[in-house]
Amino acid sequence: MDTNFTPWRLGYIKSDKKQEGCIFCGIFREQPSFNNLVVFRNVNIAILLNRFPYNNGHLLVVPRSHADSLAKLPSEEIHAISLALVDCEKAIRSILDPNGINIGMNLGQAAGAGITEHLHYHILPRWYGDTNFATVVGELRVIPEDLKDTYYNFQKYFNPGG
Repeated sequence: MDTNFTPWRLGYIKSDKKQEGCIFCGIFREQPSFNNLVVFRNVNIAILLNRFPYNNGHLLVVPRSHADSLAKLPSEEIHAISLALVDCEKAIRSILDPNGINIGMNLGQAAGAGITEHLHYHILPRWYGDTNFATVVGELRVIPEDLKDTYYNFQKYFNPGG
């Protein structure tokens, strides 16, 4: 039997899961950093890494507005999301060279949303064979890159001068 050590998960396991306010609204009040995993932010959207990714390079695009439906967003945020999705595709292709990319969102708990009150897009690089026996049989994900390395690669891509 193989043993997989995941020491970075201990902080999450021991942490108080009760969150004061919306986690996504909070990223617009804080400076982008590895602590909040924000690799890019402007007045309308933020791009960040998923703290518990399905694959390395799993990005999220989050609008500033606290809304649970696309229909509730102002048009400038809808437009900014569209442009950010294009930028995320380019970044993932440039940094990780995947065989494919999934882009989508889950609106509502029944649709699989983990955070239901503030919509967000998921952008995931995919490779042939990234769903293997470990995921299917062992219910285990294998992420081949440290989250900090992934963060700094994307942060450099989205902020090339600084």
